[in-house]
Amino acid sequence: MGSRLFELSRHTAIYGIGGLTSRFLAVLMLPLYTSYVSVGDYGRIELLMSLMFVAVVVIRGGANFGFIRFYFLDKEPDYRRRLIRTVFWAQMGYSTLALVLCVLFAPEIARVLNVTWRPGLQGSGTSLVIATAVLLWVSVNYAQMTNMFRAEQRSVAFTIATLLNIGITVPLTVILVVVYKQGPLGIIVGNLSGTLVVFIALLGYRREQLGLQFDRKLLRAMNRFGFPLMGAALATWVLNFGDRLMLAKLLHGTYALDQLGQYSLAIKISSAMVLLFTAFQVAWPAFAYSIEDEGEAKRTYSFVLTYLMFIAAWAAVGLSLFAPWIVRLLARNPHYWPAAEAIPALAYASVFFAGFIVVTIATGRSRQTQFNWIATTAGAILNFTLNIWLIPAYGMLGAAYATLAGYILIMALRTWNAQRLYPVQYQWRRVVVLVLVAGALTGVGKAMPHSLAVACGLTAVYPLVLAAFGFYLPAERRRLRRLLPAHN
Repeated sequence: MGSRLFELSRHTAIYGIGGLTSRFLAVLMLPLYTSYVSVGDYGRIELLMSLMFVAVVVIRGGANFGFIRFYFLDKEPDYRRRLIRTVFWAQMGYSTLALVLCVLFAPEIARVLNVTWRPGLQGSGTSLVIATAVLLWVSVNYAQMTNMFRAEQRSVAFTIATLLNIGITVPLTVILVVVYKQGPLGIIVGNLSGTLVVFIALLGYRREQLGLQFDRKLLRAMNRFGFPLMGAALATWVLNFGDRLMLAKLLHGTYALDQLGQYSLAIKISSAMVLLFTAFQVAWPAFAYSIEDEGEAKRTYSFVLTYLMFIAAWAAVGLSLFAPWIVRLLARNPHYWPAAEAIPALAYASVFFAGFIVVTIATGRSRQTQFNWIATTAGAILNFTLNIWLIPAYGMLGAAYATLAGYILIMALRTWNAQRLYPVQYQWRRVVVLVLVAGALTGVGKAMPHSLAVACGLTAVYPLVLAAFGFYLPAERRRLRRLLPAHN
């Protein structure tokens, strides 16, 4: 099992290089955005990006979620070539239709979303909608090209494509925002330009695999497998992005856009945690499905859940306690500073997000994904209900706690269902201990006066406090002792 975990860690680390670079540069550019883009304009960008995400999920369809699973059903080159071509042309057709519709109805979409131009805002709503539609088209097709690297477990190639994308996107965005003063439009156009260039390069690289071939029967089979997961992804959108739309609708005027801008900054900062889990999520399916021995698979899944949630909880402690200083470092404009209040709840939501990534793999392994959308929809309904109640009273802080509650429920329901289909002896006592200790340390830090020394100390002692509660197994304690300096 050690070699399996090492292999997963290696792929996760390699996938994480691109993600780490992307997130690092995104955080590095936050002072730029907050200097050149108003809080309201930043809110408009986040609203359009949120809706683009749900459009990507719908357009990619069930085949997006079924591609990697079906890739491993048959190793014959002819089958895999047919699979690749079918998914490519399906998503190319759907995304092109969506682009045409968005361009035709851009003014109407801008009015419905309330992103039309008003005093104090930069750029017309119509131009922002059209730019977002082009980014949508590019994102759908680029994602499938890089998805092929995931199926082939070619993490290095995946990362090279990601780094090339970043290397083009960042300078173009800086030029458009700083030199040409394009504001939110410059941010969107800069992002789509890098993705478009790399997508064209990948088309040339994959040209021999992308011939004119389409298997409707295979596409229907993938959709049957993937549609429940697509429903789950749409419900996840409510958890991840729906609160931004609700902030814009449940609050009013400039206050609504300001809260949306502050909340978006909190999400960007808490996404430092999501980076790790995104890299893991990219590597996890192909790795998990490649383990053919059922006993080895179950034992591996058990330890992966514990270790991933341990890392997530430790990161949540640090991010929560350092939030006030991080926000002030990245946003010199005091109007952004209240974002720090929402970071702890969002950080702990990521802990449960990490957990459900692991437990959900059992439904894919058993090829019974029907319940996934039900569990995620239940979490989305709870999130939606809490948002209606909490946002008018507490603004973005209410949205953050509604997100946390939704993820707790979704992980609990997915775990219950997955255990019925594919029982795994997860180490639940250890999982509960690591979450409760992390929450307690965060609560202590928030109750005390803000101090960098306190934040550093409480974050550093987290593994030690876990030891006091008997978290570590005997074998783990022996390995840890070997890492300590020898005493004469």
